[in-house]
Amino acid sequence: MEENIFYEGQVLWSQIDANVHLRHSAYADFCAQARSNMLNQLGLSLQEFNKNKIGPILFREELNYLREIGLDEKIKVSVEITKYNTQNSRFSFRHVIYKENGVKAAIVVVDGAWMNIIERKLTSIPDDWKEIIYKIPKSEDYTEIDS
Repeated sequence: MEENIFYEGQVLWSQIDANVHLRHSAYADFCAQARSNMLNQLGLSLQEFNKNKIGPILFREELNYLREIGLDEKIKVSVEITKYNTQNSRFSFRHVIYKENGVKAAIVVVDGAWMNIIERKLTSIPDDWKEIIYKIPKSEDYTEIDS
């Protein structure tokens, strides 16, 4: 059930909204941290991004709420790549946010690519990153595009 967990943490007071549950933008924050942790563990650190003047950007983020998450709950976030285009390095990730009892609370899907942070244009990744990208945990429905 809970595989490829790259973030575990407690819901903080500052992440709660007026309805006394996790605010919508905190879901995206947790997923971004999980992706960052995963890439860092595989060797793509912030320093590596800066050295190559490349950073990840998102085009789309879709969030499906399944269960409420409350203050002080402990959560876990999984990350899997669902789609990757080998020609232009575009990608899609699926995240599952689990409540402390193991119940799925949300599913977040993002689509993105890599951007040259100096030119502010999309770019392909360096050859030495390709090996790292292939180490990202793949979903059961993973699709690789070669065009």
